[in-house]
Amino acid sequence: MAAEAASSAIIPSRAAWSGLGWFAPLTALWLLLIYSWPTIPASGVPTTAHQIAAHGLIALGLWRGLEHTSLTRGQRRATWLAVMIPDTLWLAAAWSAAINGVFHPDTTSLPALPLAIFLPVIIGAPLVLFSKRIGQVLDAMPASWLVALQLYRIFGIWALAAWLHGALPGVFAVPAGIGDTLTGLFALPAAIALATGTAEGRTAATLWNILGLADFAVAITMGMITSPGPWQLIVPDVQSIGAGDYPGVLTPAFVVPSSILLHVLSLRQLRRRNRAEVAGDRS
Repeated sequence: MAAEAASSAIIPSRAAWSGLGWFAPLTALWLLLIYSWPTIPASGVPTTAHQIAAHGLIALGLWRGLEHTSLTRGQRRATWLAVMIPDTLWLAAAWSAAINGVFHPDTTSLPALPLAIFLPVIIGAPLVLFSKRIGQVLDAMPASWLVALQLYRIFGIWALAAWLHGALPGVFAVPAGIGDTLTGLFALPAAIALATGTAEGRTAATLWNILGLADFAVAITMGMITSPGPWQLIVPDVQSIGAGDYPGVLTPAFVVPSSILLHVLSLRQLRRRNRAEVAGDRS
């Protein structure tokens, strides 16, 4: 019995880590590709695909999650629209602002980019944390979805490629690029571990969420203090991070707050699962 228990504990762990066996080489290949041909990230195609894919996956995941609830079809539709209409308008507004140069620090005296990062989080976090309807969706949705969804974070490796070319300051690019890449890489094993339904899997997913949020805290802070503006404390010896330039600015203006809210949702879901398990053990 002890041997069987040990084996069952080892197998999910091996399954979780085996995903890195093929995902990590693909990430390294992408880094080599964009380093060898810098015109690829400069074209804006990866960034555009990144934004659209993230938005589309959120829409699909929400609808699939709603299908698992006991809500009526009308209630599912209303909930989906209540989330996706503001999210789509936010993406459209950020896209339009980016194209028109609104996020450039010399365009307006208002801190447009910090507002684009923090305002959606300030407005959205209470909604995703306390909405009963969202809670129903989280209870019905597989917990691994919200983790696996952020595989797209590996595209943050572009910062390392730009740093290797001398186009970005290392004080920003190295921690931001490594943090995003690790978050994207570990999303897969964390999601697989979480899918086992064990307490260890939920702990791994919680630690992964903390890693992802810490990455944003470092990247946002270093971006602000190395970019021209009132908060600049470090003047790098190469060009600044290009904050405000289209299409790259869409990452902090849309993907970053979206990802922060996904982390918040995942942590709420994990907390609800832990509480449900404790309640089940007591009964």
